[in-house]
Amino acid sequence: QVQLAESGGGLVQAGGSLRLSCIASGSIFSITVMGWYRQAPGLQRELVATISSGGSTNYGDSMMGRFTISRDSAKNTVYLQMNSLKPEDTAVYYCHAKRRRTYDFDDYWGQGTQVTVSS
Repeated sequence: QVQLAESGGGLVQAGGSLRLSCIASGSIFSITVMGWYRQAPGLQRELVATISSGGSTNYGDSMMGRFTISRDSAKNTVYLQMNSLKPEDTAVYYCHAKRRRTYDFDDYWGQGTQVTVSS
């Protein structure tokens, strides 16, 4: 099992910045990818950014150039630096981890942290 604990959400004005953190604990040795997804009311959960164990990153289209995902392997922590925030970035942000099993993968999710961007 993997446990994910997010922090760093809050209320910010448009144009502002926030940094989200996600600490992984438990059986983390086989985690292949960690990342962030978000879900706004009435909408489907969407990709924000992911980072692989090898350091490769992937971003959702609307986040490119504004958000940066990074990790500190020594702290088992993934960060999401969000700059130039817009009201449409308002959502619950979820940390995600994919862990390799013998023949397939497990998906783990955090509880989510609310990000609200005021206009």
